[in-house]
Amino acid sequence: MSRNSLTLFDRQLLVPALLDALRKLHPRVQLRSPVMFVVYVGSILTTLLALQAVGGNGEAGAGFIAAIAVWLWFTVLFANFAEALAEGRSKAQAASLRALKATVTAKKLATPRYGTTWLPVPATDLRKGMTVLVEAGDVIPADGDVIEGVASVDESAITGESAPVIRESGGDFSAVTGGTRVLSDWLVVRVAANPGEAFIDRMIAMVEGAQRRKTPNEIALTILLVALTIVFLVVTVTLLPFSLFSVQAAGSGAPVTVTVLIALLVCLIPTTIGGLLSAIGVAGMSRMMGANVIATSGRAVEAAGDVDVLLLDKTGTITHGNRQASAFLPAPGVTEEQLANAAHLASRADETPEGRSIVALARQRCRIEEAVPAGVDEEITFVEFTAQTRMSGADIGGRAVRKGAADTIRRYVETAGGRYPAEVARLVDDVARRGSTPLVVVDDGRVMGVVELKDIVKTGIRERFAELRRMGIRTVMITGDNRLTAAAIAAEAGVDDFLAEATPEDKLKLIRSQQAEGRLVAMTGDGTNDAPALAQADVAVAMNSGTQAAKEAGNMVDLDSNPTKLLEIVEIGKQMLMTRGALTTFSIANDVAKYFAIIPAAFVGTYPQLKSLDVMQLGSANSAIMSAVIFNALIIVFLIPLALQGVRYRALGAAVLLRRNLLVYGLGGLVLPFIGIKLIDLALVALNLA
Repeated sequence: MSRNSLTLFDRQLLVPALLDALRKLHPRVQLRSPVMFVVYVGSILTTLLALQAVGGNGEAGAGFIAAIAVWLWFTVLFANFAEALAEGRSKAQAASLRALKATVTAKKLATPRYGTTWLPVPATDLRKGMTVLVEAGDVIPADGDVIEGVASVDESAITGESAPVIRESGGDFSAVTGGTRVLSDWLVVRVAANPGEAFIDRMIAMVEGAQRRKTPNEIALTILLVALTIVFLVVTVTLLPFSLFSVQAAGSGAPVTVTVLIALLVCLIPTTIGGLLSAIGVAGMSRMMGANVIATSGRAVEAAGDVDVLLLDKTGTITHGNRQASAFLPAPGVTEEQLANAAHLASRADETPEGRSIVALARQRCRIEEAVPAGVDEEITFVEFTAQTRMSGADIGGRAVRKGAADTIRRYVETAGGRYPAEVARLVDDVARRGSTPLVVVDDGRVMGVVELKDIVKTGIRERFAELRRMGIRTVMITGDNRLTAAAIAAEAGVDDFLAEATPEDKLKLIRSQQAEGRLVAMTGDGTNDAPALAQADVAVAMNSGTQAAKEAGNMVDLDSNPTKLLEIVEIGKQMLMTRGALTTFSIANDVAKYFAIIPAAFVGTYPQLKSLDVMQLGSANSAIMSAVIFNALIIVFLIPLALQGVRYRALGAAVLLRRNLLVYGLGGLVLPFIGIKLIDLALVALNLA
């Protein structure tokens, strides 16, 4: 999809970013980054000093001051460029989404029912609560919920996936998004949003870099950078009177110039991270969008990086979710064929994948082909499966055949005064211990046996959970299965804990208890019954295929509706925090090295003894100062790709990550300036530029 296909330095991004870098020179924009605002003010002052020096009244040579001014402006412009490049990628993503907002004509229904008359109205006239008809070939005019019908829908414009999806009334796959297209059949849709409030509108606002608010972590880091800047500003300002006093007292030497003090200040304050901080945040949200996840704010992305506990649904996340009937286990005195016949009859009205697999297995194993069993003359009334009864079946005269969860069938049999065999209870336990799901079949009060359903754990999921454990993240599997089944799947998948027979209230209680212990909790959901837990979770990822209630409750929406995406979201969040930490470490270490380059050169005229600190043996005072300023500007340029792409993600704990940052970025930030400044100094001296 076009919004994800742009390379880091695509021509479509570079030219607008360069222009935006110039537009961002406005003082109001510069004030958003206090550190870079200091560099901005320093650029203006040195420019004025250079103009003054042209007239012969300068504190130093006009060429030297002008060169300092040029490199300071270069520093500001490339900090602007990094932010503009990150924002440009987000704007390109938003532009592709705007293409979905083409004006369409909706078929507004007078009565919310298929087959009734409809009137053509512009999609912009639709309001929440109205109903529309969408037929094959039509573009869905607005966000809504399907209240009647079933159809295949092309959502590639949003998700980038070419395979169509099924949307139908009822259940957790009833939500449709405006701008997508119906490929077959028809849908009656109840509009869920007014114009300007649709999902596409919210997506556009979310991915626009200019709309991004600073996260708490970023605000805290900004405060630290401002504090360091103020400290160095106060120190630098006080150095001028000290220098003047020392020269006057000694009767010899030369006081430090304002130009040199500005260069010193710019080199000592954390300009590297200050120039890239905003770009890191914007790029983090852009990477999330690149993974087809819409985050409502940078706070959600950042919280993903700090998650302590992951709550994951078993079905579709840990397992493939397509439980299939694998065996018929008859009760004592019952043949496999008798059990298969009863299970087949009880599953005829069960349209769930499990119900259909039972019918298929009965036909395969026992060659049951008849729609109505032989010898049955009475009319059959099929009983559909519901989440409330947790059973399906058929009534044949006075005979009742039922199939359902073991505890449900047990209550059903015992309530009717029947006997639930201990042998069947043992069969249920054996199936559950194997990690399969047992369904019990009863025919006219007689328990016939157990149908075993298997759900396969996804390949590689155990290794991913092991990575999360190394990062200090605890994984909890949530399932509606009984405890024995849940325990077997949990052991096979390698999760840390599980919640069996979970209700919406249980999920909410679990999240609150974890948060009460000071943990950040993430979870996924797609149904209306998930909405309370999603609203409570710190990172709540709603499936795009889910209900409107789930999407409104979450602070992220997964456009691919892939429950395992939560693992990738955590990785992206941690990558953003790791990038920020790495560059902060590098920036601070950088300043230490630049201190040894610029301090001796700046004050050697006032304090000749400082010559001993010139460990790099730089060509001259002007050359040393110029080299430090040039390096300070160029390092931002070289770190732009790292800020936008992020550091390589590794599943490491906080202590290990800190040690790695100190070793790689701390030591690197300390050593690299010595090498870089010395090479620049050699080049300046060789070219007679300083």
